[in-house]
Amino acid sequence: MNDIGRQFEIAVSGEKLLERVISILEQARANVVKAVNSNMVIAYWLIGREIVHEIQQGQDRAAYGKKVLAELSDKLTKRYGEGFSVTNLRYFRLFFQTYSDRNPEIRHTAGDESEVREKHHTPCDVLEDMSLAIEKTCEIVGFSPLLSWSHYRTLTQVEHKNERLFYEIEAEKEGWSVSHLQRQIHTFLFARLLKSRDKVGVMDLARQGQIIESASDIIKHPYILDFLGLPESQKLHESKLEQSIIENIQSFLLELGKGFAFVARQKRISTEHSEFYIDLVFYNYHLKCFVLIDLKTGKLTHQDVGQMDMYVRMFDDLQKGKDNNPTVGLILCTEKDRTIVKYSVLNENKQLFASKYMLYLPSEAELVQELEREKRLIEMDREEKADITEKINE
Repeated sequence: MNDIGRQFEIAVSGEKLLERVISILEQARANVVKAVNSNMVIAYWLIGREIVHEIQQGQDRAAYGKKVLAELSDKLTKRYGEGFSVTNLRYFRLFFQTYSDRNPEIRHTAGDESEVREKHHTPCDVLEDMSLAIEKTCEIVGFSPLLSWSHYRTLTQVEHKNERLFYEIEAEKEGWSVSHLQRQIHTFLFARLLKSRDKVGVMDLARQGQIIESASDIIKHPYILDFLGLPESQKLHESKLEQSIIENIQSFLLELGKGFAFVARQKRISTEHSEFYIDLVFYNYHLKCFVLIDLKTGKLTHQDVGQMDMYVRMFDDLQKGKDNNPTVGLILCTEKDRTIVKYSVLNENKQLFASKYMLYLPSEAELVQELEREKRLIEMDREEKADITEKINE
């Protein structure tokens, strides 16, 4: 080998060595960041505990608490710099109050004398039969090294323990950023996944997060598509809606939920005499099946249901592989019609669904109204089925 060849070989070897060393250093730095993060989360919990215990000793807790926080903030700021404002100290106190059962050695539950807590009341409150205030729930010891202080501060906004556990588990398992966690909380993901779940189903969400075992587990009511930036208008064309989804496909996949991968738009299915085009096709690797989505800018019609039923049947016959499970069809519309849902193939069909979508982030009152409507429909269906069963038994 000549000198040029040797120099080239040395250079390549040197680059590979550099890459390996950089990889080691980057991993080490990441581990350090995680370790520091975990220690700071625990430190803030401990600070919160000390503050709560100190304030509980005061006769006039409100006045004494303000004095304690102001003096502590002033002294810590002089010694350590920024990060110890009165507001932050209140967050530390709230953090301990929210997670007072996380320390394996201390099971202290403090009184709630928080002055800054902004409880995140949710539409889940209207689902009384789901009893989100159930006291019995799983015990989690300690804090996740994958979640930062900002994650946990965000989680303290969620009032119900079961709901808060759900978001914590999902944020850890799915690697949610703080901003994505905030979006899921503000768009009430937990409430939208409840659907017709009973009390056991609610507890399962709190203990395990979202477990996908059937097609119904991936369906939300409603879907929030505010990230598309489209105005609600009767003149909105389906092609415009579809194009906007494609342009924001990453956000749309996040809204769809776990395990979705984009496959195609305007997927053509050909028969001997006709051609059909499916708006959007996705694949869900948890269910190991294709998911067809038909976009409608108006109210659900029986023609929409029949069309989707045909698409699913054709796709299963012409496109589905042997290793894939039956295809799922989802119609996204601006409004559902209970009569159509009740008297069409949507009823009792475990592979066909229709859900409402909203092009803006609804207020809490609006979402409460939507969930109450969904709940009433579920209850009416249950009552009618019970009446039919009773008559049959007679």
